[in-house]
Amino acid sequence: MSMERVNQNMGGLRWFKSSYSGSDGGDCVEVAVAHASVHVRDSKAPADGPVLRIGREEWTAFVSHASA
Repeated sequence: MSMERVNQNMGGLRWFKSSYSGSDGGDCVEVAVAHASVHVRDSKAPADGPVLRIGREEWTAFVSHASA
């Protein structure tokens, strides 16, 4: 499995939240897609919170399993 916590600047990524997330905040994650990986972070702490980098194959398997 390819997943790691990233501590570097992620300024070049375009982050988005699920369309199921409400506009009032709440418990949401944001996702950004890079060339070889997908990045996930807590929407309540976007600037200083942890970021997970997940391999694209692992992310695809996760989304497939979650949608089943």
